[in-house]
Amino acid sequence: MFIMRPQIIPGNIYHILSRGVDKRKLFLDEEDFMRFIHNLFEFNDAQPLPNNTYLFKTNPSGFASPNIERQQKQRRPRILLAEMLTFCLMKNHYHLLVRARSKEWLTLFMRRLNMGYANYFNLKYKRAGALFEGRYKCIAVDNDAHFIHLPFYIHCNPLDYFAPNWRERDVKDYKKAFAYLENYRWSSFPDYIGKKNFPSVTQRDLLLKFFDGPEQYKKSMTSWLKEMDSRDISQITLE
Repeated sequence: MFIMRPQIIPGNIYHILSRGVDKRKLFLDEEDFMRFIHNLFEFNDAQPLPNNTYLFKTNPSGFASPNIERQQKQRRPRILLAEMLTFCLMKNHYHLLVRARSKEWLTLFMRRLNMGYANYFNLKYKRAGALFEGRYKCIAVDNDAHFIHLPFYIHCNPLDYFAPNWRERDVKDYKKAFAYLENYRWSSFPDYIGKKNFPSVTQRDLLLKFFDGPEQYKKSMTSWLKEMDSRDISQITLE
């Protein structure tokens, strides 16, 4: 599917998807997921990037994790390049929902994000060449219906691993499905329902105000999953 890159207008919301080249896996272990989430936070700043060697600590399980809370105490407040509304990392691609502050800043953030992670991945796994499948896909969320559906769609993506036919409303046990989503760490969904995960990465005020808070967001997403029609957002899912 060819996606024409939209004009980036400050204040507008965009759905972004980037996939591994040849659909290869982007995240091979927990450290990779953690590194990308660290980058979502660290690179979303108009200020020059600091030396980040102190940002990681080794935990008992042996992988490096970003110490974002410590970072916040040791630097000036960030100047966001883009408002990160939601994110979801899958094994071979990721979804972002962002509100642009300017075309130049969004472009800078995405270049930092993909290039930075590709450099990390190639160094770690001793490989060379492109990691991502061309330029990231981006589409404007330009009406209320899309705005209502898309955060739920992004947050439900991990159900591909639990209930692969969820887009056809083929979910055998909705209670277990939501328990799976609540415990899927590589998504902003837990933070949206008040379960602290990576709260510093996203700016949630806009969506939580629109959906009347964490509890109502969860209820609305439950109803959406049971009643969804994938045709309603087929033009903006970028799949």
